[in-house]
Amino acid sequence: MRFGVLGVLSVWTDDGRPVRVPELKVRTLLAELLIHDDGPVPADKLADDLWPDRLPADPAASLQVRVSQLRRALSAAEPGGRALVAYQPPGYLLRATSVDSRRFLDLTARARATPAPRARAELLSDALALWRGPALADFADAPFAQPAIARLESARLAALEDQAEVRLTLGDHAALTTELAPLLDRHPLRERLWAAYLLALYRSGRQGDALEHYRRMRDLFAAELGVDPGPPLVELHAAMLSQDPSLHAATAARTRTNLPAPVAGLVGRDQLVADTRELLSTSRLVTLHGVGGVGKTRLALAVCAPAPAAPGEVWMIELTGAAPGASTQEVAERVAATLGVRDDASAGTAADRVADSLRGRRALVVLDNCEHVVEAAAELAELLLSRAPQLTILTTTREPLGLAGETVVTVPPLDGPDAVELFTTRAGLRPTPAETEPVLAVCARLDGIPLALELAATRARTMPVHELAARLDDRFRLLGAGRRGGPARQQTLRATIDWSWHLLGAAEQAVLRRLAVHADGCVRETAERVCAGGEVRAEDVPDLLGRLVGRSLVVLSGGRYRLLESVAAYCAERLAEAGESGEVRLRHARHFVKLAERAAPRLFGHDQRRWLTILDAESADIRAALETLTGLGEADLAHRLVDAVAWYWYLRGRLGEARRAVSAVLSLAPAREGMVAVWRAALELFAGSAVEAQPEAVSADGEWLLAFAQWGFGDQDVVERRLGRALAAFREAGDAWGEAAALMCLARSGFSGDLAARRRDAERAHALFRAAGDRWGQVKSTEILGTLAEVAGDYDLAARLHRDALGAAEELGLWTELSLRLSALGRIAMLKGDLAESERLHERAGRLAEEQANLPAMEFAQVGLGLVARRQGHYDLAEELLRPWAEWWRRLGGTDGLAFVLAERGFAAEQRGNLPAARDLHLEGLAVAMGTGEARAIALAFEGLAGVHVLGGDLRRAAELLGAAAAARESAGAPLPAGERADVDRISAAAARDDGFAASYARGHSSPLAEVAERELG
Repeated sequence: MRFGVLGVLSVWTDDGRPVRVPELKVRTLLAELLIHDDGPVPADKLADDLWPDRLPADPAASLQVRVSQLRRALSAAEPGGRALVAYQPPGYLLRATSVDSRRFLDLTARARATPAPRARAELLSDALALWRGPALADFADAPFAQPAIARLESARLAALEDQAEVRLTLGDHAALTTELAPLLDRHPLRERLWAAYLLALYRSGRQGDALEHYRRMRDLFAAELGVDPGPPLVELHAAMLSQDPSLHAATAARTRTNLPAPVAGLVGRDQLVADTRELLSTSRLVTLHGVGGVGKTRLALAVCAPAPAAPGEVWMIELTGAAPGASTQEVAERVAATLGVRDDASAGTAADRVADSLRGRRALVVLDNCEHVVEAAAELAELLLSRAPQLTILTTTREPLGLAGETVVTVPPLDGPDAVELFTTRAGLRPTPAETEPVLAVCARLDGIPLALELAATRARTMPVHELAARLDDRFRLLGAGRRGGPARQQTLRATIDWSWHLLGAAEQAVLRRLAVHADGCVRETAERVCAGGEVRAEDVPDLLGRLVGRSLVVLSGGRYRLLESVAAYCAERLAEAGESGEVRLRHARHFVKLAERAAPRLFGHDQRRWLTILDAESADIRAALETLTGLGEADLAHRLVDAVAWYWYLRGRLGEARRAVSAVLSLAPAREGMVAVWRAALELFAGSAVEAQPEAVSADGEWLLAFAQWGFGDQDVVERRLGRALAAFREAGDAWGEAAALMCLARSGFSGDLAARRRDAERAHALFRAAGDRWGQVKSTEILGTLAEVAGDYDLAARLHRDALGAAEELGLWTELSLRLSALGRIAMLKGDLAESERLHERAGRLAEEQANLPAMEFAQVGLGLVARRQGHYDLAEELLRPWAEWWRRLGGTDGLAFVLAERGFAAEQRGNLPAARDLHLEGLAVAMGTGEARAIALAFEGLAGVHVLGGDLRRAAELLGAAAAARESAGAPLPAGERADVDRISAAAARDDGFAASYARGHSSPLAEVAERELG
């Protein structure tokens, strides 16, 4: 087990899972033991530090309770954890073998003993990376922690000084000028820091600034300390005045990666790669800025390989497919899709969900090709950096983001020797003496732009190099006469593409320019349908694509044909010049309407997984097709596309994208009825928004969809009527999938009444889904069967079913289901009495939900942790965990969920003796439950109020409520199973002290539920 004091007090298992240490007193005990890790801490000192204001009546016993709680928390996290907290006179000690502060001091000691600068720098970097914030940040004001905090902070400053000095040796002076200034603002009297800062300024070519800062430092020392700077600073000042050559040093590089290596090696960028890596180790926002085609993306990949500058995750976010001027939320949704963050409007905006997902994760995010969405990218980057303190962002763009703290790295063209190496390597040339001059001419006239050089190299394989050089003469003369003063990309890269374009045949040109309509490349079959026409036959397209790939104008990757960014922009202009833009874009849109309509029925059957994967790959082009259709006013085609793809959007959790698409399509024909209008209402319901006037469902599919979307909140009678109509229509039409879907919803529409009938419905639904091959339906119906087994007390069956659903969801890629299934398994573990396992599963589910910004899953996990905390006797913690979710359910109008959370909060209040709070919570829960008519919820409220009356001394009234609760559960066909009887047994035992318990219980059992409730509610 690993312990951390270099930041907020933290504990992790050996495999990196966080360990929750509950309650402040227990955490204080752990902090005290970690601070004094050289031997036992006397018991009386521990007691004094845990209760500094007033000792408890029995300090030794109270301390022992906290020790037991700490042992229990460590034992629950990992086998052997309990033995880590040991008693050894005169007190207790922690047998911790892995503490970050020890590791930090060990690494810094090793660094100081290491002569090699780069190895020393790596050791210091590793040591400082252990710091997650100020030492013992959550005990900053605790007197017992002050000496340790001061000692650790002093060691950290010394390590920072060591690191600054070794980085100066390695030539990282430019970055240090930025980093050391704020450090000196906080510690203005540290001479080693001043020496490093002045030398960094000097080596960065800012000699005047270095001398001016020395004067300021000298005045500060005189004013604050009454002394002059020490001899090392005086000597440095003299060396700067004389411009001593020894003040300069060289740079070196670091290596590490967790990204795939680029397909081709990078030429001439070693120093830039090294410099950028070093910048990323110290700056949280670095921008690679340069002309199109200069190799920014390839450089970014090289920077991330073989080692990212920031340890942890590395994600490449490709923004080329984003529409020019896209909003911050649209850009954030692309980031969310790559990170696998759930699209849930109730969890906030896309940007908020991404920020929440990245909070606490050490990650390097590469935002690639930002120039056409620079404002949105800047706003998103600023938000993410402010909310995710361990995040580093690397961007590639033709225009810097313009944010404070942004470090801009200009990516220049290749110089002569490097340009020659790139050109000859890609062309496969070994120039003879006679070819040397033409090669130099080609590289010089292409301005060292890597993309231009690679395009030229493709021609050099089939053309003598001197002829190549001659053709460049014609091209540059043409460009210089017509575009002088234009953008740099048009003076260099456009010339290269122009030249390559003119070497193509008419058919090749047609295919190339038509490829530009694809937002994210295309597969061969799509290219055949979109790029054929006129002089190009469909059967010729594959061969033409092959030729274009061979000439480096088209990239074949993962079975998809893609254009480089600048080539795509060039081809789009050529498409417009040919007068084909509208025609080809409409052809592209029609193709994707057909593809979506072909996919739609297959999302409900045996090919479901394959077609989900296909639509994942084509999602950017589906969006582009929809933009084309709405832009051209093609209402019929737009309706068909949205209708076909809406279920895919739902399965993937892309509710925001779906809602925008539906709104856009309905704006073309607002009066039009149909499934798109139904989808608009359903999507609002899925997002937790109220729908004042639902549309008329034009089909059984529409009836079912609206009912499915409204489950859990709103008028459930309306839901059941819709399901009844849909089920009858599905059966009449022989629609097995529809019948399964309706039965599934009926089975899950409330676990009361005839539970056997609901189980039959769920089993029938599962059988029909299995026969159809719909894995999503099997996951959902298995989930319901698991919950029904839980209600019946068959916990082994429930656990097996939830595990089956977990595996199926993972296989299908339904990642948003995984957290829910883990929490369901956590509930079963709790009901079986394994609170440690339940806590572990709920915590794992919560982490997964937090990473996905999945609010419903987070609620399930956090409420589960609240249930566990209450059963462990941690009533304050239970209230802390449960309270926010009561408010969440109120906002959503989720009555069943609200009633349950209120009941749990009420039990926690009653068990800690807070009679007024317990009464209020249970009365509110009863009012909510009566509004739903759900017998099990009513019973739970009665049982909670029975506890309130026991606490208040009215044992007969408690007995009546227990009898009424039992009657309610019997009416639902769901008596309390053994795993859920703890509260009822506890309250019954207390109420049974009254001689009239049996009679009172019988009276409550025979009373109408409404009458019992009315008497409580007043």
